[in-house]
Amino acid sequence: MTYLDNPKSVQASTVYEVWRNCFLRDRLRPAVGIAIFFAFSIIIYLLGEALFAPREFKIIYLYTSAAVELSLLTCFVLQKTAIGQRYPGLLFLGFSWSLTVLVQLGLAVAKVGDLPILTWSLAFLTQATLMPVRWRLHLISQLGVLFCHIGINLVLNLSLARYTAFRLSGFYLYLFWFCLICDLSVYWYESLQRTEFSTKRELESAYQQLEVAEAKYRSIFENAGEGIFQSTPDGRYITANPALARIYGCDSPEEVRAKFTDIERQLYVDPVRRNEFLRSIEESNTVSDFESQIYRLDGSIVWISEKARAVRHSSGAVLYYEGSVEDITQRKQAQESLRLFIHALSHDLRNPVAGMLMVLQNWQTKTGDSIAIPRSVLERMIQGSEQQLRLINSLVEVHAGEVRGLVLHCDRVDLRTVVAAVAADLEPLMNEAKATFTNLVADELPAVNADTTQLWRVFSNLISNALKHNLPGLNLTVSAQVINAEKLIINQSESKQNIDKFPIPHSQSPIPNSPSMICCTVEDDGVGILPEQCEHLFDLYVRGDRSRHSVGLGLGLYLCRQIIGAHGGEIGVISTPGGGAVFWFTLPLVENCQ
Repeated sequence: MTYLDNPKSVQASTVYEVWRNCFLRDRLRPAVGIAIFFAFSIIIYLLGEALFAPREFKIIYLYTSAAVELSLLTCFVLQKTAIGQRYPGLLFLGFSWSLTVLVQLGLAVAKVGDLPILTWSLAFLTQATLMPVRWRLHLISQLGVLFCHIGINLVLNLSLARYTAFRLSGFYLYLFWFCLICDLSVYWYESLQRTEFSTKRELESAYQQLEVAEAKYRSIFENAGEGIFQSTPDGRYITANPALARIYGCDSPEEVRAKFTDIERQLYVDPVRRNEFLRSIEESNTVSDFESQIYRLDGSIVWISEKARAVRHSSGAVLYYEGSVEDITQRKQAQESLRLFIHALSHDLRNPVAGMLMVLQNWQTKTGDSIAIPRSVLERMIQGSEQQLRLINSLVEVHAGEVRGLVLHCDRVDLRTVVAAVAADLEPLMNEAKATFTNLVADELPAVNADTTQLWRVFSNLISNALKHNLPGLNLTVSAQVINAEKLIINQSESKQNIDKFPIPHSQSPIPNSPSMICCTVEDDGVGILPEQCEHLFDLYVRGDRSRHSVGLGLGLYLCRQIIGAHGGEIGVISTPGGGAVFWFTLPLVENCQ
């Protein structure tokens, strides 16, 4: 990449050119001023020579000095004009040639063939010393004088006739080396200046970027919603942000550092938590979701969750800990309220519903029509009670699963038998919906390692949902097949029409230690599901908007995901509006679980 290919380099070069022109203009002022006084002193000397040595005085020298003085004064005046500001290089040549070319012309008029080596040397040395930039201008000024000298001598045959060729070559050799040294000094000085300028610009840019980054970090640090801290291994806070001060009940971060000087004894309600915090970091160098009760500055108690890591020296010694603190008091209160709510719901609803169900079931066992209500009404009441009891159990299980995880009792399970049992239990519901059910699970399909009760609930929920969310006359098909983990690569966003009879689920990577699994599908030809609904269909308390019965709490599909996940499988849906839906899930084979 060339220098001009980089926009930053082009910009830096442009800025440098501006700086160099300013530098040249600034140095021209004292140089021209010095030259004016120099020429004026020569004029005074020549006037003195006219008075005290009239025989040696030549009027042409006075005229030449006056012309030099006038030319320098013109350069001095032009410096303050727009032309001088815009073209400082022309003023430089005017200054240089005023001291050299004009003198050469004066000598030519006087028919003097002497080489003014001393005048040229003084002029070239002065400009190289006072204006050490733009070495090409220095070279042009020198070549201009040389060409003028050669041209005048060729026309008037002055110094070329007076000096021998050897003597003349000596003058030119001296002039060559003197000018070369001056030009090299200017070139090297300007190179150093350019490097220094570029380095300074990069340093300024780095400082600006550092200031911007520091301002961004400071803004994030000061305005973060979570508390951010750094603490020493012995339990003192090094830094704290305003959010941490608010969590701890302090007015400022400075108060946090001043008040909390012993984290183990002053902060944690249970002093053992500090040692557990340190032990966790020592084991894994980080700690996450470390929940504790702490004392605020006013003595009140709140819940916090900490995330932290150890910052170590190259030797491995811990320098300090840094991390974040989140106030989770409201979440803890919500969890406690939910727990109380679940217990209240279980106590207030489960027992009455269970008692009523027992009474209704006792009535149902009676023979004949001697009961006080029609048997069809009794059966409806029993179904309703069972439905309410299932809702209560589902809500309790959701809470229990969130708290301690779902407990499975796995054994060898024949899928066709489970599907047949579910179909028999849901036969009244399918008859009511005028649905057609087909069980395509093969008898010779290998057994799966699963909890029969929980697996029954998965099939029951998926089939019930299909019936509830579609119009009567639905066609339902349950299928299953063995798949290889390596085949879990089909994008699950593909439409149902573009996949094989048995859809292969999508997975980012093969399921660990599972060379093969069973893939089960529950397929319908109903109204289908919108893509944005598919993404959240298995979330907690999500219900379909086409349900013909609104007694559900939106727990069924969430429980299905919890159950399949506990088995080590995956669950998903493939659907397009108007094209039906295929719910799929995977289960491990018995041979892979031994």
